[in-house]
Amino acid sequence: MSIENTLAERGSRYGNFEGHAEVTQSLKRVVSTELLRRQKNLADDQQEAIDMILHKIGRIVNGDANYADSWHDIAGYAKLVDDRLMADQAELAAQKKPARGR
Repeated sequence: MSIENTLAERGSRYGNFEGHAEVTQSLKRVVSTELLRRQKNLADDQQEAIDMILHKIGRIVNGDANYADSWHDIAGYAKLVDDRLMADQAELAAQKKPARGR
C-alpha cells in the first residue's frame, strides 16, 4: 500500500490531519496549563497515557466518533496506568505488613 493510500484511508476515518491536530493540540494545551497551574508533575507513563488519550479524543472529535477502536484504545491506555498504580500500591502495602511468626 502506498503512503498516499494510507493517508487517504486514515483521512476517511479520522478526518483531515490539520483538523485533528488543531483539536488534539488544544486539548493538550488545556491539560498542560492546568497541570502547571497546580504545580503538578505526572509520571512518564501517566503523561504519555494522557497524551495518547487526548490524541484518540482528537480523532473521535474530528473524525468517526463511532469507530470502536478509538474508544478501546482510550480504555487500554488508562488500564496500563491503572495496572502500574495498583501494583505499586500492592507493593507498598506488602512492605508495611509486619512479618509473621516471630
